[in-house]
Amino acid sequence: MADAMDTMIETLFAFDADAELERIAARIRLALREHLRRRGLVIAMSGGVDSSVCAALAVRAVGAGKVFGLLLPERDSSSDSAVKAQALAEQLGIEYLVEDIAPTLEAIGCYRWRDQAIREVFPDYRANWKNKIVISGGSEGRINAFRLVVADPDGRQYEERLGLKQYLQIVAATNFKQRIRKTVEFFHADRLNYAVVGTPNRLEFDQGFFVKNGDGSADIKPIAHLYKSQVYMLARHLELPEDIRCAAPSTDTYSLSQGQDEFYFALPYKEMDVALWHYNQQRPAAALAACLELPVEGAEAIYRDIENKRRTTAPLHWSALLVEDVKGPLAKPVL
Repeated sequence: MADAMDTMIETLFAFDADAELERIAARIRLALREHLRRRGLVIAMSGGVDSSVCAALAVRAVGAGKVFGLLLPERDSSSDSAVKAQALAEQLGIEYLVEDIAPTLEAIGCYRWRDQAIREVFPDYRANWKNKIVISGGSEGRINAFRLVVADPDGRQYEERLGLKQYLQIVAATNFKQRIRKTVEFFHADRLNYAVVGTPNRLEFDQGFFVKNGDGSADIKPIAHLYKSQVYMLARHLELPEDIRCAAPSTDTYSLSQGQDEFYFALPYKEMDVALWHYNQQRPAAALAACLELPVEGAEAIYRDIENKRRTTAPLHWSALLVEDVKGPLAKPVL
C-alpha cells in the first residue's frame, strides 16, 4: 500500500519543480518591492520541511545576505529540531539567532495554565511528566473527541478523555508558544525592515491548522498553495538535508512526540493530501474510497470532516470585523 500511495502521490501532484521555484521566488521579490516595501525576509526555522523549504525559497528570492533566521525553542521543543534548523541555516549561509522563549512563556503562565488543566484530569501530574493531546472520531463520521495522554518519568502512559473546559485551557495555554514566536519574528522584521515569512502548506492553510496571530500571522506565505506532498517534492529537488526531507510531520508543541494526524487531521498527511485533492476537484467520495481503499462511508466521513474544519476555522483567516465599511484602506493585493 505504501508503494502504491507514493506512486499515486507522484502522479496526482506532479509539477515542474524548477518552474515553480522560480515562480515563487519572483512573487516574493514582487511582494517585497511593490507591496510590502521591505528589504529582506525573516523566517522562524523549526527544522521541519515547511519552514526549511521556505527558508531555501527566501534565499533563492533575495539572496542569503537578506534572510534572517530565527530558532525559537522552548521547554517542550525537541532538541533534534534545533539541530536540524541550525544545520540548515548554516548550509544556506544565512545569519540566524537562537532565542529560548521558555522564560517568557514561564512568565506569562503558559506552563502554569496548561499544567493546572492537566491536573484536573490527572491529579498526580507533575512538571517532570510529559503530555500531548490526541484526536479521534472525525474519520469515522463521528464528532471529533480529544484525549489527553500523559507519561510519568518512568515512561508509563495514561490516557483519558478531555472535557471541553480542560481542552480549551490546554490549547489556549499552548497557543502562547506560537504567539510569542511570532512576536519575536515581527520584532526582528521591524528592526531590519524585513518582511515575515509564514510557512503553512495548503493542507494546513485550508484546514485551519494554525494559531490566529501566531503561526497564522505573516507578511507573505509562499507555499500556502502547495499540498504537503509537493512541499516534500521541493525539499528533495532543493536537496535539503535528508533528515529534513524524509522526516514525518510533527507539531513539536507538546512534550510527548505527536504527529499532526494524532492532533488534528483525520488521516496521515499523504492520505489527507489525496483526500483534499479529491474534494477540491469535486471527485465523488467513491473515487476517494477507491484510492485509499476505504468504504465509501469512510470517504464520505472524511469529506464531512474537511467541510467541518473549513467552517469552524474560517474566522482564523479573517481580519477584525467592522461594524460598517471604512473607506480608505487598500484591498490586499494578489501577487
